[in-house]
Amino acid sequence: MTTASGTYTPKPGAAPLPRMIAAQAALETRMLLRNGEQLLLTVVIPTLLLVLFSSVDIVDTGSGKAVDFLAPGILALAVMSTAFTGQAIATGFERRYGVLKRLASSPLPRWGLMTAKTVSVLVTEVLQVILLTAIAFALGWSPHGNPAAVLLLLIVGTAAFSGLGLLMAGTLKAEATLAAANLVFLLLLVGGGVIVPLEKFGTAGQQVLGLLPISALSDGLRDVLQHGAGMPWGDLGVLAVWAVAGLAAAGKFFRWE
Repeated sequence: MTTASGTYTPKPGAAPLPRMIAAQAALETRMLLRNGEQLLLTVVIPTLLLVLFSSVDIVDTGSGKAVDFLAPGILALAVMSTAFTGQAIATGFERRYGVLKRLASSPLPRWGLMTAKTVSVLVTEVLQVILLTAIAFALGWSPHGNPAAVLLLLIVGTAAFSGLGLLMAGTLKAEATLAAANLVFLLLLVGGGVIVPLEKFGTAGQQVLGLLPISALSDGLRDVLQHGAGMPWGDLGVLAVWAVAGLAAAGKFFRWE
């Protein structure tokens, strides 16, 4: 601020809240995209799995082109890798090193910080979807269905995995979060209907595994994109239950220190 004499005096005060959230979201996104381990989870692994299993007849994916079965599952895997695995690991170590504690004492409120993290996740997922969709088209993918149904499934799936990731990061030690998040990623990759159809696990296994968020998301996306179905309300309902339960538990049990 300039006075009548031409000198400058400080004008202390926090920036507008939307600007603070946008700045924090941009920082979170840059940090995510610069992290080699995060890029491995969010970009390299889903891309390699899509190309490998679409090109080589390793798993019986049923009738039709393998990429038509695999692409929806890989999109679901991309959401899980970013919203759950990547966010849990990054937030867990931020909590361990006191980053969250310092940010919580800044003018940016805690809910604003979580909003910024959510925006960062969504931006990363948009980039993932664009990349994986382009690769799938190059492999001969022929998607069907309503894009609005796909968008809703991705949003609710993101909320479900984000809540679970924050719950893990806010309750476990950083090293335990790192091990548990990677273990869950591998287990759900194998048993979540991403690459191997749930029918391969038998009737009982299919019923149990079908209640997992990754199974609901991959099956819902597959119903729409591969079979041209309408809104898969059953799968959407499973994701909604996980989203509400995960976010509520994270809000209650998350420890900032």
